[in-house]
Amino acid sequence: MTPVTALRIDPGDTVATCLADTAADDRITVDMATITLIDAIPRGHKFALAPIARGDAVIKYGFPIGVATADIAAGAHVHSHNLATALGGGDDYHYAPRSAAPPAPPVAIRSFAGYRRADGRVGTRNEIWILPTVGCVGNLAARVARIAGERHAGRVDGVHAFKHPFGCSQLGNDLGHTRGLLAALAQHPNAGGVLIVGLGCESNQLGALIDTIPPERRASLRTLSAQAVEDDLAAALALVDELVEIAAATRRSEAPLSALTLGVKCGGSDGLSGLTANPLVGRMADAVAGAGGKVILTEIPEIFGAEQMLMDRAVSREVFDRAAELVRDFKQYFIRHGEPVSENPSPGNIAGGITTLEEKSLGAVQKGGQVPLVDVRLYGGEAVLPGLTLLEAPGNDAVSSTALTAAGATMILFTTGRGTPLGFPAPTLKIASNSALAQRKAGWIDFDAGRVLADGFDAASDALLDLIAATASGAPTRAEANEERDIAIWKSGVTL
Repeated sequence: MTPVTALRIDPGDTVATCLADTAADDRITVDMATITLIDAIPRGHKFALAPIARGDAVIKYGFPIGVATADIAAGAHVHSHNLATALGGGDDYHYAPRSAAPPAPPVAIRSFAGYRRADGRVGTRNEIWILPTVGCVGNLAARVARIAGERHAGRVDGVHAFKHPFGCSQLGNDLGHTRGLLAALAQHPNAGGVLIVGLGCESNQLGALIDTIPPERRASLRTLSAQAVEDDLAAALALVDELVEIAAATRRSEAPLSALTLGVKCGGSDGLSGLTANPLVGRMADAVAGAGGKVILTEIPEIFGAEQMLMDRAVSREVFDRAAELVRDFKQYFIRHGEPVSENPSPGNIAGGITTLEEKSLGAVQKGGQVPLVDVRLYGGEAVLPGLTLLEAPGNDAVSSTALTAAGATMILFTTGRGTPLGFPAPTLKIASNSALAQRKAGWIDFDAGRVLADGFDAASDALLDLIAATASGAPTRAEANEERDIAIWKSGVTL
């Protein structure tokens, strides 16, 4: 049989991952040892390197990813038929700060052409954003964006409305989530001007929303209550005209890599995500944070099983305690709703070779590289410190990517093994874990991390960092070119 390559990530691993589809009886060489496969194993899936007894931990990334539910022979497929999660609701975390991480791999100095704002932040876009307070005026906002975008083409980088169905029939913290998220988006450095459109009678009142925005960040902010004017379309367009005049005066200027705020995200992951795309993005996190920039990691349910290794990077006991509290609270969120904390991966993840949440999480946290954990923020909060910020949000692609944008991410690096067309307010680079996806869905994918397997991490890192600098300077992402620009708000309470 023709030899087929596979990868053992850590010397202590008891499984390896196939890098291509295999057949039973294929002979695979891993770390100088040759193993004959018992089963046909798809790309991204695992096989046992030696016999594993029922009840034994299965090791990948150097950590347990679950427990064998049957005896597993060397060369056998390891997946949901013989491997199960060991996660429960436990949260016994220990403060054991790790010594300083090794310096990030050397990279050529990069800069980008960005938009400097009055408060010192730097945007990667100079757009006009129209934010409805409530779903009732979402279509009005969209009409305004369409007309104004045509009217002012070329004067700003775009005029975009971000519709959502919320803002009324909400109570308490649930209403607070909607209000806080919209207020955070209204302050984003990629928006050279923001029009907030209200209806007038909604729970999410304009005045209460504006009160949450610092006065010094309101100069390029306008508001409209649709019920208070006779011609709401004309009134909204006049306000956008005013905002464009302000924003159009701003020009791009050179900014260092430290001025970037990266949001890191994965969606539709497969068994190669933790081998190629996620560690590659981790290198980007190391480069940006090493230069003095900010990196934001979220998707709290998708760090369950890997949270301790992330908490070990906390720069202080106070940051560790806040991270532990955030993870505990999120587990309780599941438990209150009668759901197991391990109800993950998704069907697509499983088809791609990810078996348990531990495995998914150990691959996912690699997007944060080796960056020290400097801060923890609740949903709607803003990342303010150089280094890695852990942000409260669920794993849902649209909800978490919107939360990353609201937290100040001026660019999102989104890794995927299965592909998705989604785009968000901040420019979002889609990074494929495998070359087959990058070739098949070239209209969705911005970068092929499958090249790591052929060219190595250093070459791929340089290429991706070049793409990040170009995108931050205005080159459109695939999602932007496809007009994929949406938000999703975390609905966490009752509906009246």
